Amino acid sequence: MEPLDRELALRIALATRTLPGVEVGELLSILHDRLGAPLDDEKLKSVTVTNLKTGIGSLDGEEDGEDIGIGLENIKLAVRYLWGEESDDGLPSIDRYREGDMPHSVRIAVASNGGALLNGHFGSCLRFLVYQVSASEIRLVDIRSTIEADSAPDKNQFRVDLIKDCKVLFVQTMGGPAAAKVIRADIYPIKVPESVDALIKLAEFQRVFEAPPPWFAKILGVSAQARKRFISDESNLEAIE
Repeated sequence: MEPLDRELALRIALATRTLPGVEVGELLSILHDRLGAPLDDEKLKSVTVTNLKTGIGSLDGEEDGEDIGIGLENIKLAVRYLWGEESDDGLPSIDRYREGDMPHSVRIAVASNGGALLNGHFGSCLRFLVYQVSASEIRLVDIRSTIEADSAPDKNQFRVDLIKDCKVLFVQTMGGPAAAKVIRADIYPIKVPESVDALIKLAEFQRVFEAPPPWFAKILGVSAQARKRFISDESNLEAIE
């Protein structure tokens, strides 16, 4: 296989990380099959969502690209990375925050692959957006890259340690072993299958402060006796099993 230009290799690596279950070598094979070799800037910029969708589907025998288990928004993002149009320029600004600024707030991690979107798989997202959230305010307090996870002995544990100060994790999807490690770290995982603006989902989440379900009341430090009074209303939230 021909050596790739560094910038092209980076675009392919970033695209791979938005496609859960797809390895770099598999994506390269798809690109060679659909575009021909050697790969260059012009060829990568000709990739379409359909090319990628059907190519990924063929890995599992789904030749029509249906039911591949990867959201359309993730595939679109991967295409933008391959085109070279996606960068960190769209990242939101971090807000000023000091411990104690927001009483009765919790720290929440959001798995993200671009901008201020909640659109990341736990094991492959590019970064975690870390928010401090109270009933009346939302502040982005940190952005944590996961790039070093790729060289860690235990990639999932590295990611857990990266957000160990958080009490809640919003993620598009994650595997069972990773979910178990997150839960053992006393982080409550919530799955949001569709790509969505992180602030929209966090604004929805703020409603649980009004009548917190038992799991959230515990996070807020409400006593076990008082938690018995709460009625769980999690119709807009889906915890990972």
